[in-house]
Amino acid sequence: MNRPLQLSLAVALALGLAACGKKEEPKADKAAAPAAPAGPTVTIAHAGPLTGGIAHLGKDDENGVALAVAVANEKKLVTIDGKPVTFKMMSEDDQADPKVGTTVAQKLVDAKVAAVVGHLNSGVTIPASEIYGKAGIPVISGSATNPQLTERGIKTVFRTVGRDDQQGPAIASYIAGELKAKRVAIADDKTAYGEGLANEVEKTLKGAKVSVVGRERTTDKETDFKAILTKIKAKNPDVVFYGGMDATGGPLIKQARELGIKAVFAFGDGACTDEMGKLAGAAAEGLVCSQAGLPREAASKEFVDAFTKKYGEIKQYAPYFYDGAMAVFEAMKKANSADPAKFAPEMFNVSFQGATGKVEFDQKGDRKDAEMTIFKLEGGKVKPIAIVKNGVSSPFKADAAPAAGAAAPTPPAAPSAPAKPEAPKEEPKKDEKKK
Repeated sequence: MNRPLQLSLAVALALGLAACGKKEEPKADKAAAPAAPAGPTVTIAHAGPLTGGIAHLGKDDENGVALAVAVANEKKLVTIDGKPVTFKMMSEDDQADPKVGTTVAQKLVDAKVAAVVGHLNSGVTIPASEIYGKAGIPVISGSATNPQLTERGIKTVFRTVGRDDQQGPAIASYIAGELKAKRVAIADDKTAYGEGLANEVEKTLKGAKVSVVGRERTTDKETDFKAILTKIKAKNPDVVFYGGMDATGGPLIKQARELGIKAVFAFGDGACTDEMGKLAGAAAEGLVCSQAGLPREAASKEFVDAFTKKYGEIKQYAPYFYDGAMAVFEAMKKANSADPAKFAPEMFNVSFQGATGKVEFDQKGDRKDAEMTIFKLEGGKVKPIAIVKNGVSSPFKADAAPAAGAAAPTPPAAPSAPAKPEAPKEEPKKDEKKK
């Protein structure tokens, strides 16, 4: 190696060593802001039939709760001690079966959920609410209408819809007054919902001096109704009222027409769905039915736009389940706590404009000033024709529907499936059909 080359290598080595020994001062990131304080993560549960004949209704309700959770997270609707709450949803299938419903209820209690928005059926909600009540966890249904739900003195039970002792008289008065029925036959599916509603209809009709010519019983699992329909046909009624769900109401009216029964058929909200047209086809045309609340057409525009964008068409009670979750959030804000022991008492004090109008509860947990709606099925769709409030009926006009206030802003762009928190313990089984 010649001398000039040796010199060049020595200089390069020295420079390299100097560079390695020099420490660079990290540059301060002037744009970095202090991280926002992390808030608690709280689990809200939904429970309802997600499989079986009325799964379309249970899924609709689940979507209503999921939308409320998405909106609450996006808008940071609840802060506790200045820290925003992040909500998760745990959803369980009660199969519309009371036994499964109590198993689901215990599972949700064990999972330490803050509140339950459910169940769909009265026959499921009533026994399940006993379990929630003992645990001090609020349960709020957007569809269970049996009066017994809120008549037991449990201070953690609520509903965002009316009761059967309001709905029964509403549809019965329509049968007596508008349909001018003289002879009515009544059937029910022996569930807490179906039998309870049929009892209220019968009581009101007899009070109006309408002759009840027969009372038949079936079950919520039956598929062949020819035996009871043959008995009904022999009574020659003007109107037949059925207390039950659309899963059985559709086949029942279809078989009735096949037997040549010409009477008008009337139903409660369990069968007041577009599904009746799908199940019974032309046989369902002209049926009348009631719902314990305002029709989906009267839900706030904000809710309808957000829901349909994310989930498609509203089936029935999704707006009422949405408002059930929103009532829980309002109570948490009032209590500045997600602890059920602290916010549950505040449920009686909430007052807000929801997707279904003004939401407030009385001392029993029932919704104040609940409306009833009468529908008629035309062209395969149930269409609202009258609103009943405080016993007074008035024609339904879409452009004059009670406007529910600002309820649901546009949800986050990417909807996520309901997250299931870790379930402590094994899951048992599931519960009955509607209200």
